[in-house]
Amino acid sequence: MTNEQFEVAVRQFWETREQQTAKQVSEGKQDAGLRGAVTGGAHMDALTMLIVKHFTEVLNYPRSSIYLGRKAELPGYYRPTKQWDVVVKNGEQLVAAIEFKSHSGPSFGNNFNNRTEEAIGSAVDTRRAIGEGLLGKAQPWLGYVFLLEDAVGSTKLASRDFKPSFKVDPAFKGRPSYAERYRLLCKRLLEEQLYDAACFVLAPKDVDRPVTQPDDELTFSRFLESLTEHVKRESGL
Repeated sequence: MTNEQFEVAVRQFWETREQQTAKQVSEGKQDAGLRGAVTGGAHMDALTMLIVKHFTEVLNYPRSSIYLGRKAELPGYYRPTKQWDVVVKNGEQLVAAIEFKSHSGPSFGNNFNNRTEEAIGSAVDTRRAIGEGLLGKAQPWLGYVFLLEDAVGSTKLASRDFKPSFKVDPAFKGRPSYAERYRLLCKRLLEEQLYDAACFVLAPKDVDRPVTQPDDELTFSRFLESLTEHVKRESGL
């Protein structure tokens, strides 16, 4: 996969959102607008298909072993099931599960805590299910991809300092932007081994501005390298 292919897939995110909004407006749907773009689904399909192609063309997995959307549902430990975005199986063994999430403006304060709790909770639940032997005997690979709109609201410093009842973690001092908070979230998800790899992308709506990956440890190429190494190691290649 080339950087150009990755950037095209990221750009497709915005194109799909705009198409979904326009469709819902034309159909007179009540949630048309920003909510309509989200509830329409499929806005991460182009990135999802990069993963599918990697499995089929690089790792030689049959398309029938890859499950998407509602078919990508796995048993949990703290809840009956959890729906991932991409699930790959080899018989009764889970090979990989991948979650795609995004956050766009104009209000970046909304949903930040929810996104954080979702990322942590999904991994903890699935890791526990793995430990209980619900997903096969071998250790599967878990991945997390996060796309954040590159805008003033996401990259500027926060308007106020945090003032909890106890001292805040030093990493969050200095009124970090939402972009920095999400980057740190992805880094710590890896440090705590909740996920095997994470990718963090800043994607502007303006096509004249570049798509960026501000952390070398959180690039999509590193993400695919980790996935490839795991699959080949587990298959004995």
